[in-house]
Amino acid sequence: MSFGVVIPAAGQGKRMNTRINKQYLILNDRPVLAHTIDLFFHHPEIAQLVVVVREDEMDYCRQKIIDKYFNSSVKLVAGGKTRRQSVFAGLKAFSPAIDYVIIHDGSRPLLPRNLIDETIEAVVEHRAITMGVNLKDTIKKTDDQGFVLETPLRSELVSIQTPQAFAYKIIMQAHREVPENIMVTDDASLVEHLGLPVKVIRGSYENIKITTPMDLVIAETILKKRRC
Repeated sequence: MSFGVVIPAAGQGKRMNTRINKQYLILNDRPVLAHTIDLFFHHPEIAQLVVVVREDEMDYCRQKIIDKYFNSSVKLVAGGKTRRQSVFAGLKAFSPAIDYVIIHDGSRPLLPRNLIDETIEAVVEHRAITMGVNLKDTIKKTDDQGFVLETPLRSELVSIQTPQAFAYKIIMQAHREVPENIMVTDDASLVEHLGLPVKVIRGSYENIKITTPMDLVIAETILKKRRC
């Protein structure tokens, strides 16, 4: 069995309010994206690693991250206008073909390493998996005027994270067959549209997505706690 990783990092990160994209902001003396790549770079089960960035940032990413911290075995690919297009570009970059693919956000640098092993075990068993954590807050559905329509049971809701992992043939089928006009925010949703089951495995509350300036502060705190 062979495993590949796609790291989509082509987003603009508008909520960070910085000139530089969030993947290149410094976290504990290294860019966020370098931390994320490092999670998988030395893993013995990972045969291929593909990073997807904006086309106009490919030279910057290669110089500041790939050449500086890793080597040419990390494949750099230009992304599309949407996350879905970017992931699909990454999926098509594997050569030779792989059996399973792990897709992990470039802006989630704090994934506990033991969860990579759990992801690999789970995708071999279930063929389509996503990671998630139980919600801490009560969730309410509202109408367009802000009035509550219903309060879903918190026990039935999960906050979804990456990594998500799939048999390669399944996720490629999903990207090719699910119409582009169907709006999805993750790859598991594409597989769901094929009518296939997706298993949710337990994630980590430390596996945060760097989206706002406060997230960087939280990430530094998590790293400091790990060092201690």
